[in-house]
Amino acid sequence: MDAETVKSMVTGNKMIDCHTGIELYEKAKKIIPGGTQLLSKRPEIFLPDQWPAYYSHCKGVEVNDLDGNSFIDMSICGVGACILGYADPDVDKAVKEAIDKGSMSTLNCPEEVELAEMLCELHPWADMVRYARGGGEAMSVAVRIARASSGRDKVAFCGYHGWHDWYLASNLSDDSNLDGQLLPGLDPDGIPRSLNNTAMPFHYNQPETLDAIINKYGDSIGAIVMEPVRHSAPAEGFLQYVRETADSTGAVLIFDEVTSGFRMNIGGIHLMHGVNPDIAVFAKGMSNGYPMAALIGTRSVMESAQRTFISSTYWTEKIGPAAALATIRKMILHNVPMHLNKTGNAVRDIWLKASAEQGVKIKISGIPPLSILSLDYGDRSQALHTLFTQEMLNRMFLASKAFYATYAHSQEHVDAYGSAVKEVFQIIANTIADNNLEVSLQGPVAHTGFKRLA
Repeated sequence: MDAETVKSMVTGNKMIDCHTGIELYEKAKKIIPGGTQLLSKRPEIFLPDQWPAYYSHCKGVEVNDLDGNSFIDMSICGVGACILGYADPDVDKAVKEAIDKGSMSTLNCPEEVELAEMLCELHPWADMVRYARGGGEAMSVAVRIARASSGRDKVAFCGYHGWHDWYLASNLSDDSNLDGQLLPGLDPDGIPRSLNNTAMPFHYNQPETLDAIINKYGDSIGAIVMEPVRHSAPAEGFLQYVRETADSTGAVLIFDEVTSGFRMNIGGIHLMHGVNPDIAVFAKGMSNGYPMAALIGTRSVMESAQRTFISSTYWTEKIGPAAALATIRKMILHNVPMHLNKTGNAVRDIWLKASAEQGVKIKISGIPPLSILSLDYGDRSQALHTLFTQEMLNRMFLASKAFYATYAHSQEHVDAYGSAVKEVFQIIANTIADNNLEVSLQGPVAHTGFKRLA
């Protein structure tokens, strides 16, 4: 190793001196398999060859890239993790205090007990709490506990639940099983073939698809896993039916609230529907961008964790619980879910008004704080979405199919976004009328599923 290389590693100037934005991503793809650590942050998902890819700093809903540009984030806002907005001062203050006191010790941090008490108070049906630091691993822990509790191996699931073996094993029996649950194109490479037929998908608001699994595997179903609310509200009686099915079969019911939790209300969205699971899992917005996840559950089920080995060093650090406590307290104090719903509905109104004015066909789904825009043009839809992102980026907005509301989104942000959307929908309408989509796009069409990167 030469002296200049050593110097650049020590000073940290090597990357900054040589690369910005798109250039750095091209380098990353050569030394990081898949380019990024999270599929949802791949530039190809948004705007291939044009998406800025990296940030230098962010605050509120403003994101600054490596090229000196400042964007307003009207997209996924840290993939839903920053429910209060970027670098929230109250949460950051709590984290800095935790750092100053030492984030890790041979002893345990008292904040984990305080947070457990808070989560159980918010969910009176729950008695016990365990922690992780990410949603996917927390769901894997939940399934492990459920299997230990029920003494059974098989899982019936609905929705997206992460990257772990128990979930992706569904594609061993049919490589399209997860196409309607997650993303198309996911091969179960690296998943042991012995896990075949251990995870079977059913479809939201279609109880007959759960019945089919129970009829075939009923005595061996150890867990029923689902997102209580997905792209639409549960049909009347659907969640109750799933609860009753779990009870009648002896399966543990797990609600995945990693995405839905704390957005429509304080705590799990299942509280609004009056159906309690045996385990509920939270992550993302509960700690405003700092790694934290929690499993809450009934005592009879959660104590099964004592019969199986579930343990990790960094689940004991201080920053995650401190961030979660500060985040939840602020959400309670300022009724953050009300603001998220108001903001989400305002954005939906912008989409509806602009589409009506320009004659652009759209569909809207999701809960208001997690609103999904779909341009309804069949095979051309994805290219039109790419055009939308391209033109919004040209107007200094990070924008995509999804809008994830945060407490930092102000009326000023919404109004500015509305003006830009009006202009871009007119461009989309003209592009459709003139049939010149290929001319309007300045790069490739965004990816819709999992693809191997060149």
